Amino acid sequence: MKGVTYLKTKNKEKEPKQKPKFGTLSCVRFMWRLALKHEPMIIWIGMITITLLFVLNNLIGLFLSPMIISSIEQSLPVYKVIITILIFVGAGMLVDGLKNYLGGFEWYSRITLRSILTSMVSEKCARTSYPTFIDDKSFGEARRKSSSALGSNSGAAEAIWQTIQSLMVNIINFAIYVVMLTAINPILLIIILVTTVPGYFYSKYINEWHYRHRTEHIEINRGLECVLQESANIHSAKDIRMFGIRPWFDDMYRSGMRLSEAFHNRGARVYIWKNILDIIFTFLRNGAAYIYLIAMVLDNGMEASEFLLYFTMVGGFSGFVSGILGGMSDLHNKCLDISAIREVLTYPDAFPLDEGKDVPHTGRPGVIRFENVSFRYPGKEDNPYVLKNISFTLSPEERLAVVGLNGAGKTTLIKLLVGFYDPTEGRITYNGVDLKDLKRREYYKEFTAVFQDINIFAGTVAENVASSMINVDKERVKKCIAYADLTKKIESMPMGYDTLLNRNVYEDAQDLSGGEKQRLVLARALYKEAPILLLDEPTAALDPIAEFEIYNKYNDMTNGKSAVYISHRLASTRFCDKILLIDRNIIAEEGSHEELMRLGGKYAELYEVQSSYYHKDHKNTEGGDSK
Repeated sequence: MKGVTYLKTKNKEKEPKQKPKFGTLSCVRFMWRLALKHEPMIIWIGMITITLLFVLNNLIGLFLSPMIISSIEQSLPVYKVIITILIFVGAGMLVDGLKNYLGGFEWYSRITLRSILTSMVSEKCARTSYPTFIDDKSFGEARRKSSSALGSNSGAAEAIWQTIQSLMVNIINFAIYVVMLTAINPILLIIILVTTVPGYFYSKYINEWHYRHRTEHIEINRGLECVLQESANIHSAKDIRMFGIRPWFDDMYRSGMRLSEAFHNRGARVYIWKNILDIIFTFLRNGAAYIYLIAMVLDNGMEASEFLLYFTMVGGFSGFVSGILGGMSDLHNKCLDISAIREVLTYPDAFPLDEGKDVPHTGRPGVIRFENVSFRYPGKEDNPYVLKNISFTLSPEERLAVVGLNGAGKTTLIKLLVGFYDPTEGRITYNGVDLKDLKRREYYKEFTAVFQDINIFAGTVAENVASSMINVDKERVKKCIAYADLTKKIESMPMGYDTLLNRNVYEDAQDLSGGEKQRLVLARALYKEAPILLLDEPTAALDPIAEFEIYNKYNDMTNGKSAVYISHRLASTRFCDKILLIDRNIIAEEGSHEELMRLGGKYAELYEVQSSYYHKDHKNTEGGDSK
């Protein structure tokens, strides 16, 4: 196989133009207010004090050489010339030292503010509505762009302050030089400006090339990062060695690097023209200014010290004009990234999470009713329905099993029941109130769950069970671990319940088997003590004996709770009060185990198939292989 699908990208020169949601001034105000609130040292030291020190340092450098030449022209004593030099050099050293000293404090504040922004984005991602985070492509793209802006010291969240500071220095110096150069002739200013401004607008257009193609760039980098992460993932180590996958990873990486190289080569061809035009405009600008000054020396007898001062000022002034225009362009580009961060922070949820009616938390489960519920995943209007006209009731303390073949919509039904999605059609009520009218985040507190995707977080065993690093009830943790039949394993570990998990983060972490991880997340679900328990394939990674032991404790675990149980192993359904068989996106059969077996339909057929398999397996185990 050559290449990999997620590394493929269209090699187009133009992409649809993307306009940022927030403008440059709006983003600068946002960052300025954020700094004043959390890290005011950035403003008072970085943007004001250090900026003025830069300006002062430039003025010292500007007047140093002309003052020395002027002293010589006036035939001053040597010691006065030396004193003049020492004063200027000493002042320059003092300003440099103070600037560097204060810069250390400002640098730390910039990093801290970037960390605060990173935390804000992470919190938004964790608290936003489920369909927004999972299904909304625009949100996902903004999130990836914000990661680029926040990922390093060179990212826009931190580098923007350097850009603003440089722009302010250039603007102040520009104003000072305008006053001084006006004393010669305003025509000189016009010459410099006319030969500088056109180059700026062309440079601005060129500098936006990367932003216009950033989606392509992000996709390439994301593919490369995925290859690198997967090839170094400890959970992939066995497969890589067993199936000789390493050459495949190498091939994918080379494919991605070729795409990356082609992308950067395209950019280089664009940027080289910018550099050529910069050279041309600089030659015209400086050449015209220097000719004008030389003419003044020849015609008006300008002194050498004065010529040197204005000669230096012309070069500096051109630099400040270019610096201002370039700084504005750079600031615009930085604000494009800041805009992506703000897009994430202000992104609207698919539905309100904290608005609506309160959900009384009585500790007792309520009544959940599906009324002609149909659902298709958001995105396109022609997406197929995953569920169609689903109606049922989950009564308090009822144990419900949802069964069906793969892709029938069982897990989607759970996501609807818990309120992760709203129905496309129909409605879901809790104690007679439509979920859309309830505070969704409060509604979530009524549930605890074991989902198909098992997530072991970086932390101790106790923290994983409690889902918290503070106020962990160790006795409750031990009780839940015991219910999940994991006590012996945990207490055999070096640090017991304080043993670190997740070797991707901690080198000395302990690893758990698939079945042990499933037991751990079951303990986590029990620790929450919510009135409604959702179990989505909770024993899929367990052996039949362990599964049987869990089933024997099922009555105790669900005592006083409503429970919804999804499983491919139909033996588990015998513990439930009611069974829903989902087939072809509808409820094909509904009833207790005994009722559905008497019905002799799809459920009975599936049950008999699985039952015969286990009976056959048991017979072979008892009698041995006849061959």
